[in-house]
Amino acid sequence: MKLRYNYRLYPDAPQQGALARLFGCVRAVWNDGLARRKAAWKSDRKRIGGTELQKLCITAAKRTPERDWLGQVSPVPLQQSLRDLDVAYTNFFASVSGKRKGPKVGLPVFKSRRDHRQSARFTRTAFRLRTGSPSGGMLYLAKIGEIEVRWSRELPTAPSSVTVVKDAAGRYFASFVVDVPDDGKILPRCDAETGVDLGLTHYAVTSNGEKIANPKWLRRRERTLKKLQRALARKKKGSANRTKARIKVARQHAKVSDARRDFLHQTSTKIVRENQAVAVEGLAVRGLARGRLAKSVNDASWGTFLRLLEGKAARYGRTFITIDRWYPSSQLCPCCGHRIGKPGLDVRAWDCLSCGEHHDRDIAAALNILAEGIRLNDLNDVRSVHDVAAGLADTRNDCEGQVRPGKAIPTLAPPETSTAHAA
Repeated sequence: MKLRYNYRLYPDAPQQGALARLFGCVRAVWNDGLARRKAAWKSDRKRIGGTELQKLCITAAKRTPERDWLGQVSPVPLQQSLRDLDVAYTNFFASVSGKRKGPKVGLPVFKSRRDHRQSARFTRTAFRLRTGSPSGGMLYLAKIGEIEVRWSRELPTAPSSVTVVKDAAGRYFASFVVDVPDDGKILPRCDAETGVDLGLTHYAVTSNGEKIANPKWLRRRERTLKKLQRALARKKKGSANRTKARIKVARQHAKVSDARRDFLHQTSTKIVRENQAVAVEGLAVRGLARGRLAKSVNDASWGTFLRLLEGKAARYGRTFITIDRWYPSSQLCPCCGHRIGKPGLDVRAWDCLSCGEHHDRDIAAALNILAEGIRLNDLNDVRSVHDVAAGLADTRNDCEGQVRPGKAIPTLAPPETSTAHAA
């Protein structure tokens, strides 16, 4: 399994200039390679391979007056740039042909010096590490020198590559790729299972009754952002003051992004560590992000949260279950299975007309998600969801049958055979 470990870099002024030169060279090689591939395809439907592109865009280009400055930087990031271009085309053709699953991938595009994110990748032969103290050390990059790096945590193994990134806020990061064994982080088996219902009033509600507050990162900084964006709009385009104002706005957005990422990682790790199986509802996040609640949905970043849950479940040996997005989790009584119809968003609690049980809307939805997840993945016989929450594994569902038929969804980590499950 390949993982990324990110660390903050602190280059001095000369090193920042060298990195800016490197980013410019990487961008120029990418654009030259893309232009040649487009021209070759347009003229005679010919595809240029990566080796030929390296000869044309790097080796031969260094001997020309227009591109002789490519020799001032290490050739390794330039070669990696063309490899990335080749991968981008491969992904595009795989997406068009249907071999690549997921969202459609577009054609590669030209890069601009005004892009707020700049990056360059070094392979193992072009960088060295010096850890030094537990919190600080050095990263040596070919033709740049040793850059101060903050080692916030240890690397599990020797990295195979490092990508140096400059973000919109002017911060520098080193992103290392390391290989770790697939079974190196398998957690001890536990009996707890949980269903997770995502929302905006509460970020997540679990089937055991836990309600996780929605931090609303962007909403809390809107007033500061509005003030900074008004100041940015008044600055003359192309001026140094406009650049300073833009960086201030970018730093505020970076704070929002960092806080959101930290919350998503901590919450997803906690849920995966405490439960053997996690059931969630498959949300159409892109569709929800086009509605009247678009800002709140985008701020919640449900898609990222679900991807983190799925990835960590696979890494830690847990079972991740996605139920159908059309499953009426908020319309069913988790005790008897009676369907109440679609309640309005203002209805936060309701009483079942069949069994008379009082339910919190979100907790009931989480319980139904867990019950459907258990049924789909054959974790155990269908049981009363209240019994799941209470840890009573021997009591069957009051209806003595399935609440709703569905299609089984394959999981990343198949559960071990067990005769009882408790929450």
